[in-house]
Amino acid sequence: MEVAIHPSWKGILKEEFEKPYFGALTQFVKQQYAQGTCYPKGKEIFAAFDYCPLSEVKVVIIGQDPYHGAGQANGLCFSVHDGIIHPPSLVNIFKEIEQDLGIPYPMSGNLERWASQGVLLLNATLTVNAGQAGSHQGQGWETFTDAVIKAISEHCNQVVFMLWGGYAKKKASLIDSSKHCILSSGHPSPLSANKGHWFGNKHFSKANAYLTSVGKRAINW
Repeated sequence: MEVAIHPSWKGILKEEFEKPYFGALTQFVKQQYAQGTCYPKGKEIFAAFDYCPLSEVKVVIIGQDPYHGAGQANGLCFSVHDGIIHPPSLVNIFKEIEQDLGIPYPMSGNLERWASQGVLLLNATLTVNAGQAGSHQGQGWETFTDAVIKAISEHCNQVVFMLWGGYAKKKASLIDSSKHCILSSGHPSPLSANKGHWFGNKHFSKANAYLTSVGKRAINW
């Protein structure tokens, strides 16, 4: 696995790439991609970083695992390729935006349009075997993505972190809350959302209000 990542991230993550765990992770991922079908495509593994250079990060959304269905994952958490049916969590994200901001439900579930505005759509684990949710967890990806969150907290200012669900909320300990905005709620998955833990969180209007209050351009969700 070649670390083909946007140059803005290379300097700040150089030490991670050189650590033993990352070497072992690289070998594991190469082996899995050689043996069978994995997602996303190799060139899309670091897509979140390519769309969103370090200096442009305004919002961080943390997912857990890439989609493991055919043609879904595109390297951005919660996002799917154009023309792919929207998974349930993404449906609920769009419904909340519709309620919160009055933005009509979109045709495309491809969130590249967010990423290009400074929204880092970061899964904790960046790869997965086809049809096997969580199959690449515990191999080192979480160590790497935790380092990414810490680096953003340290080197950036006034970033909005959206922590959805118990797994993402645990990442709050990596973030300096005195210089960043942390928004927490239940997960948009139907299991959580239907229990009243997601809808009405107004994270999208809250994020834009914070960004404009610190002199940054709001996100066009």
